[in-house]
Amino acid sequence: MSTAGPPQGANAPLGGSDAHVVSKRGGKISRRPVHGVLLLDKPLGWSSNDALQKVKWLLRAEKAGHTGTLDPLATGVLPLCFGAGTKFSQLHLDADKTYEAVLRLGVKTSTGDAEGEVIATRPVAVDAADVARVQEQFTGKIRQLPPMHSALKKDGKALYEYARAGIEVERASREVRIFELQLTLVTTDALQPSLRLRATCSKGTYIRTLGEDIGEALGCGAHVSALRRVATGPFAVAACVKLEALEAMTEVQRLACLLPVDSLLVDHKVVTLDADNAGRFLSGLRRRGPWPDAAQVAVYASGDAMLLGTARVAAGELIPGRLLSPIEIEQMRSVKPNVTDAGTTACAECAVLN
Repeated sequence: MSTAGPPQGANAPLGGSDAHVVSKRGGKISRRPVHGVLLLDKPLGWSSNDALQKVKWLLRAEKAGHTGTLDPLATGVLPLCFGAGTKFSQLHLDADKTYEAVLRLGVKTSTGDAEGEVIATRPVAVDAADVARVQEQFTGKIRQLPPMHSALKKDGKALYEYARAGIEVERASREVRIFELQLTLVTTDALQPSLRLRATCSKGTYIRTLGEDIGEALGCGAHVSALRRVATGPFAVAACVKLEALEAMTEVQRLACLLPVDSLLVDHKVVTLDADNAGRFLSGLRRRGPWPDAAQVAVYASGDAMLLGTARVAAGELIPGRLLSPIEIEQMRSVKPNVTDAGTTACAECAVLN
């Protein structure tokens, strides 16, 4: 893994004069405001926060966050938000997600994945009819018991903290929805029979638990031996950049891989305001207009179609939600990422180097 940082004293920070110097990894880099979304193909073995901090360093960004964690065992789509994008990152915690996984049949582990200790083994006698039955059983609304090795909290403490202390606490099952489930029996290795899984699911779904439950339904037990997130909301893995590719890019190429902040708001209704109403809206004032009621609205300025923030509409009133600051708007005006569709960057350098 390369630890080479971006070139010192690089030009064209988003926001111009707002860059400042901080100490990092034994040297000094110039931090600057960066606004947008970078779709990272998270590498195996990295925590989501470690990946975020690495990309933040590569971009020399002042502020960053992500839209929900991936386990170190997992790879795939991890949207990273920078600057003004962090104001809307929470919206994607509720997004539907699609995963691909390999379930090792006949072996149960303490964590439900390959990182845990083997706690039970059983013979495997599974055929295509069994797989079809289980696929139907686990499609639609199902209930899951959250795993002890998870970040879900009880009494202010993450479940994995109890698990590490050897304590199992009572958890309530939760309803989740599996919109689409595909299971394929892999029989090429008689010593390691497995299932390939592809699932599109609602928020709060634990793929490790799904794998364990499928294994129990087949009568042999199972654990997740490989996991990849291939989509979250409108963002697909085909639009992601790999970390090693990002490291190999010039600073200009890295910035060109950013999607605009409003790529996080593709499912919002759009309202456009003239200059006078835009200024009042940014001050937190409600505006009146002929708009239909809507729970999620993205608000833009009429002149240059610049995002102002989010809102909701009720009884003809536009009620401000999360607003961008005037400084953020001016910084974003200076550099607008080149985008085709949500989740699809038009950056040629990303396509070539990824």
